[in-house]
Amino acid sequence: MAYSAEISRNNPSCFLFVIDQSGSMSDNYVSVGKPKSEALADVINRMLQQLVIKCAKSEGVRDYYNVGVIGYGANGVGPAFGGSLSGKNLVPISEIANNPARIEERTKRVSDGAGGLVDTSVKFPIWFDPTANGGTPMTEAFRKANTIIADWLSSNPNCFPPVVIHITDGESTDGDPTEEMNKLTSQASNDGNVILFNLHTNARSVNPISFPGPEVQLPDHYSEKLFNGASLLPSFMRNVAAQEFGLNLSDGAKAFVLNGDIDLIITAIEIGTRPSLQLR
Repeated sequence: MAYSAEISRNNPSCFLFVIDQSGSMSDNYVSVGKPKSEALADVINRMLQQLVIKCAKSEGVRDYYNVGVIGYGANGVGPAFGGSLSGKNLVPISEIANNPARIEERTKRVSDGAGGLVDTSVKFPIWFDPTANGGTPMTEAFRKANTIIADWLSSNPNCFPPVVIHITDGESTDGDPTEEMNKLTSQASNDGNVILFNLHTNARSVNPISFPGPEVQLPDHYSEKLFNGASLLPSFMRNVAAQEFGLNLSDGAKAFVLNGDIDLIITAIEIGTRPSLQLR
């Protein structure tokens, strides 16, 4: 049965985040009052921290995953980690744990035990910084993702299939990405095809659509391309969506979001990174 391979140190899987860093990512999310680029950088850094925690055991962080973050915008397409991980496409989760670019002090509101909230200072590791400049070379970004995933699969043929999470707010400025998306989702391990999430985000969250089936009516040709390029959600991800987020998704539900606000994007990422429940 597809998508059933055990994830272990001897048979790891991988996550690859592909992040739009074009100029329009400087627009503010209405709901949080900060630029999309900054809000999404916080989300990615928090997700990296959560993956580290999930892989942490008494003897240290086990390398159940390799993880990469690719950015695309004014500086072209390339790895987006900072610090000592700069320039690396995929790195073991233990390297991520040991090499944040820096640690920031953030303020978090927590319960005071008496029904109120108090501010407390927490340490927040940073691996990925926000950028918002230039065009949207999406086709080249998917071409880069194809190369990274092909290299990974050549060395890990029996792995739980890689998950690629693409987040954008715009339209490709370097041609039609359809061919590269199709190449990506046709790549496979012996356990199943690569899973591609296409997550479109909007500063004002106008008419959001999440995980639709084939009956969906989309507003334009561009959104249809992203919908068609996205993978079908495997049954275990639909189960996560139902059990943890109350989403009743059809068998034909796609790993696709249109006009998502930051909360919907977080939900999609949580669903997409849930193979960690199968760690051994």
